[in-house]
Amino acid sequence: MRKRTSLKLAAGLATALTLTFTISTYAAEAPKEVSGKDIAFDKSKGNCLACHAMPNVAGIESPGNIAPPLIAMKARYPDRAKLRAQIWDAMQTNPKTSMPPFGKHKILTEQEIDKVTDFVHSL
Repeated sequence: MRKRTSLKLAAGLATALTLTFTISTYAAEAPKEVSGKDIAFDKSKGNCLACHAMPNVAGIESPGNIAPPLIAMKARYPDRAKLRAQIWDAMQTNPKTSMPPFGKHKILTEQEIDKVTDFVHSL
């Protein structure tokens, strides 16, 4: 009876140690910082590629062709704030646009819009 209890106790202790190690391993891994590019390419978030081509970005599959290509963005938008406003609500400058108002309709958070703006402005 004592051997059986000792075995059960040892097995329980081994399981507890394994769980503790596994949990601490996952907890030690820092979550990946989501970049503006990640958000822009995410189909459930920015999904910029559905409409825009980005010829200067490698590895893009199926770029869109119904909106202007995202190239030379610093030349097109020297004022970063105007680009951010365009992403926030493009209808302010073009009421007939098909671009969703990412900020106005809360598709993206303020922080996500800032990251996407930084990414697009770098193209």
